[in-house]
Amino acid sequence: MTHPVPEDDGNDDSASDERGGGVADVPVAGSVEAFIERLLDPSVLAARRLSAGLTPAWRKVSGPEPRWQVSLVLAVAIVLQILLPRHLTISPHWLLPAVQGLLLVSLLTLNPAGKRRSSSSLRTFELIMIAVVSLANAISALLLIRGLLRGTEGSDAIGLLKNGGAIWVTNMIAFGLWYWQMDRGGPAERAKATREFPDFLFPQMQSHELAPRDWHSSFIDYLYVSFTNATAFSPTDVLPLTPRAKLMMMLQTVVSLCTIALVIARAVNILK
Repeated sequence: MTHPVPEDDGNDDSASDERGGGVADVPVAGSVEAFIERLLDPSVLAARRLSAGLTPAWRKVSGPEPRWQVSLVLAVAIVLQILLPRHLTISPHWLLPAVQGLLLVSLLTLNPAGKRRSSSSLRTFELIMIAVVSLANAISALLLIRGLLRGTEGSDAIGLLKNGGAIWVTNMIAFGLWYWQMDRGGPAERAKATREFPDFLFPQMQSHELAPRDWHSSFIDYLYVSFTNATAFSPTDVLPLTPRAKLMMMLQTVVSLCTIALVIARAVNILK
């Protein structure tokens, strides 16, 4: 006796899928696959390499900047202030140079080899040191100008030129230090590349052919900016971009112009 074979109506698979929660209802992770494909796409990789190559070095994270240049010019500024005559400094004559010397020793103790990238205490000491140098030199410049206007200063042309030159050089050092600490938040922030827009525009930042690929501004660059501004009384090849940079350069120009003009005029008058 034969039994009829039941016909396959095609519903068993769907029924089993419904009973067992079949894989037909599980979505395919297309977004993940698309992400992996884009990640491994040669054109995407090439675009990323090109973008990394076009990013200038001064916009990238870099190592800490050496501090020996800063320590050297600070020592020069202290020596120049010690060499000034007593009537061009506040009393006692040794007070401000001694304070500057202690601050310089503290800076060398905090960062002896210039290896620390960022430190709030280090930056605080540097700013205090620069402020003390600027204050001492401003006092000397005002006393010199007052003596020239009253006719009590400048009986000796050679001595006048020496004193005026010492004040002018210290002024150049002080403003170079201010520019160095100002641009993009100072050396520590520049090393971390946290600020995108600079305060000063160097030629190396405008054309990659003018400098090595790993070029970063250093203290010598800012000292040069201060020197050219103090001699030309205006920006030369480096342009100030932010209002604070422009105001600082204006202030330096006024101080330098007054000092040089009065000292040279008085010296020429004495020599006649």
